Formats: sequence, C-alpha cells, structure tokens
Amino acid sequence: MTGLLGQELGLTPLGGLDGIPRTDTPQKAKDFTSDQEVRWCPGCGDYVILAAVRSLLPELGIRRENIVFVSGIGCSSRFPYYLDTYGVHSIHGRAPTLATGLAVTRPDLSVWVVTGDGDALSIGGNHLVHTLRRNVNMRILLFNNRIYGLTKGQFSPTSELGKVTKSTPAGSVDAPFNTMSLALGAEATFVARALDSDREGLKEVLRAAARHRGTAFVEILQDCPIFNDGSFDVLRKDEAPAHLIRLRHGEPIVFGVDDELCVVQRGFGLRVERRVDVDPSDIVVHDAYTDDPEYVYALSRLSDQDLTYTVVGIVRQVTRTTYDDAARDQIARARETEAADLQALLAGDNTWTVS
Repeated sequence: MTGLLGQELGLTPLGGLDGIPRTDTPQKAKDFTSDQEVRWCPGCGDYVILAAVRSLLPELGIRRENIVFVSGIGCSSRFPYYLDTYGVHSIHGRAPTLATGLAVTRPDLSVWVVTGDGDALSIGGNHLVHTLRRNVNMRILLFNNRIYGLTKGQFSPTSELGKVTKSTPAGSVDAPFNTMSLALGAEATFVARALDSDREGLKEVLRAAARHRGTAFVEILQDCPIFNDGSFDVLRKDEAPAHLIRLRHGEPIVFGVDDELCVVQRGFGLRVERRVDVDPSDIVVHDAYTDDPEYVYALSRLSDQDLTYTVVGIVRQVTRTTYDDAARDQIARARETEAADLQALLAGDNTWTVS
C-alpha cells in the first residue's frame, strides 16, 4: 500500500536502511557499548532491552556514527548514555520532535527514540500521535511499566483502574490508554509489541522495525521491580498461555496450552473461541500487511467477559510515503522551479508599511 501523497509526488517508498552508510568491518555488541556505568535498579527490564539492542545493531551493518538515539525524561531515557553511538537526552515528551528534525535533515541517519509510558503518553502525547500520523522515518521504543519510576512511583497513563500509588492512595480513577490501539488510531505504519523477558521475540520485532521505512512503533512491556513489581506476571507465569497471543504473519492465530484457543471473526469483530468448537477454516490467519484498519484495531482490543488478551509480535506493517521523504522532495522541487530572491519576498504584495 503506497500512500496517496506519495502517488501525487511520484515518490517510491524505500527501505528503512536505504541511504545510510554501511560498514565492511564486522561489528559486535561490545562495539556499541559505551564506557558509562549502567545505572538502573537491579532487576529492571531496561537491562534486557539494552542487551537486545546492543546485539541487534551489529546485524544492521551500518556505521555507528550514522546511528542516533534520542530520549526524553525517565528511567528509560538514560538509554543513549549506554550506547556507543550518537545520542541526545532531550526534554520531557519531546523526543519525537527532535528526532523529526534529524530525520528530515539527515537521511543518512538511522534515528531511534527511546521513551516511557509517562514520557510519551502524558506530556508527550501530542508529539507521539503526530509523529505516527506523519510517518516520519524513525523507530519509537516505548518502555511500558505502567508507573512513573524516576519520580518514585506515581500512576501513569497506562496504570490500571484502581491502581494504588503515591499519587493515587485511594486508587486511580483514570481509564488507561491501550497503547497499541492509540498507535493504530494514529495510522502508524508499523505497530508491534514485545515482552522484556522474551529476548528472541524482542529482537525479532526490533529487527523488523529497524528495516521499516516510516515510523515503527514498538511497545515493550517491562517490569519495574521497585515501584510496580510483577505488573506483567500474568504474561510470564503459568497463566500466560491463556492470556498471551503471539502473532506471526501468514499463520493461524492459535494460542493457549496445546494451542487449544483460537481467534475467529464473528460479525464485524474478532472473538476468542476453543478450537474444538470451530471449523479450522474459520480461524483467522494473521495478515500484518493488510490495509484493513478494523482488523488490526480489533486485534489490539481482544477480550471477553473473563479475560483480556495481550497480543505480541508485529500487528501491522504497511508502506506509506514518509514525511521526511516528502518534505525533502518538496524542497528539491521548489529549488528547481523557483528563483530564490529574498528581497522580492520581503518587499512583495504580502507586506505593508505601518506609519
């Protein structure tokens, strides 16, 4: 699927790594490890994510000086210090804004944003949704631990109803964001989710995000052992098979112990049913490349009377012209067709003199 804007401008979408200088020198994870001491709380899920990113970057085969990580404010936002690439520790919620400027002006960079549920979805909510809508060529890694960790345990925009925290001693009355539904509603071209404890699944998602051209949104469910310990235990322990749905493009959506559960389409929506009760041909085969927004939105909100299901893997991966490609093309066309005359602009018909 190529966006209408791209068709009008005659642009052809490229791969996420196209135009970025490559290296012929073999790289290892240690080549992307800075000399800074990693300082997160013991047991924090951020350690696993950092290790996964460090092991992924050598696979991309691009020069370290052509990679930049931009972060906002929060525990996750210390990320750029621990990578031997370029990095920007920016201001609260505004990392996508700085990253947009880099993506537009420096097409030779692989741009990454590291943010948290508080940083991205509270003060940074406006910046996040418009970056997704514009489809700027960057990767956004949202670390979701359902709590404010850096400021010592206040509820966040993803904390569950009734959550007791230092700022909600009687329980939160805020309805939390469904982050995946939010990203899909903003027309993100790449939407995925992973668990910090599933390193292989996390790397698989990150690998695809790195190669996607456009805004790749990856939510990573991670534990805060100090202020929200065990927030995702239901997805890790014995109960996990009944709650966790792993998506793979082109494969039937089945899950549970011995794959006894499946996803089927009923009417205009999706439902979870027992496989023994349905015809095999009714089981939904996951299509990450579909341009059907209703299907992927329904996947992000699977639930029944008793359970809420969590999908992990790549939910959506489609192609649309990126904002930065379109902006650079527009500037190039203007330079070809219009003479730059600053004086004529200043003294033109759109100016007047106040006496």
